[in-house]
Amino acid sequence: MLGLPEWLVYLIIGAGAAVENIFPPIPADTAAALGAFLSQHGTVSAAAVFVVTWACNVSGAVVVYLGGRTLGRHFFTGRLGRRLLKPKPLERMERIYQRYGAGGIFLSRFVPGVRAVVPAFAGIAHLDAWRALVPMIVASAIWYGALVFVVARLARQIEDVARIIAGFNWGVLVLAAAFVAFVVWVIVIGRRHWHTGEHPTTPKRD
Repeated sequence: MLGLPEWLVYLIIGAGAAVENIFPPIPADTAAALGAFLSQHGTVSAAAVFVVTWACNVSGAVVVYLGGRTLGRHFFTGRLGRRLLKPKPLERMERIYQRYGAGGIFLSRFVPGVRAVVPAFAGIAHLDAWRALVPMIVASAIWYGALVFVVARLARQIEDVARIIAGFNWGVLVLAAAFVAFVVWVIVIGRRHWHTGEHPTTPKRD
């Protein structure tokens, strides 16, 4: 790709970032990280790579969201829909939203294997655009901004790109697990004090 014209490199990056929402096996992370790596060699700008990745990824998510609202659950349970979107990830996303609401949508856009399901689920569930798209837009900006920045600064060889992507994904999974554990702990403590009639923050009196 170092020998390609600048506009064509941006086009490839943008296409890869958008397609993830339609065909999850092609991750937008790869396109963003590859573009960030190429920016070290003067082919493209890291800032422009971020803008292209973010804009195209969000645009793809909006298209899938609108498609979900238009076609509905019936399409995704049919033969073609099941090939585009497996039922289990969709059910998992539904449970996440029922438990955590818009915050679940925001966090899910950081989790590999789940982030691509979010726009389709939001459309199928007929969520309001602001409740569905705003968390996705903000999460995508944070994720791809951080990924492009780190790869552009730290990746010296192409092998470093794969290690950084893997590190990002594992790091997010660990943070997500820690967050869920914290929420569960707060809920359990809250219920325990509710049943005993004590408030968690109220000190005991002698």
